[in-house]
Amino acid sequence: MPTVKFVNEKKEVEVPEGTSVRAAALQVGINVHQGLNGIGAGINSVINCHGLGQCGTCRVLITKGIENASPMAMMEKAKFAVPVPDPLPCFAYIGNEDTMRLSCSAKVMGDMEVVTGPELNLFGENFFS
Repeated sequence: MPTVKFVNEKKEVEVPEGTSVRAAALQVGINVHQGLNGIGAGINSVINCHGLGQCGTCRVLITKGIENASPMAMMEKAKFAVPVPDPLPCFAYIGNEDTMRLSCSAKVMGDMEVVTGPELNLFGENFFS
């Protein structure tokens, strides 16, 4: 069974192949709905789309094993491309196009390392490019 390692929380979990990263995080008690740099994490853990790929608050960076994630689905691509109604997912996507995913849409097909709640850098070099 594949292992998912959550870097920030220093936790690992073995899950069956095809499990979403969100489901793996919930198994070990990790809130993937971090909001804006951690602000709003409490309310986002309750008010979210519950894995339908619509809210974008469950974005994660897959630092190792991106090849072991399922291909990006249409709803996920749309969430990162269209800033309405929530601009945060597409702002976080800038500069992380190869590794940013929504944890509810990314399926685990092999071992991977995941960073939950990647920081949003509105003043970084990639934002205005």
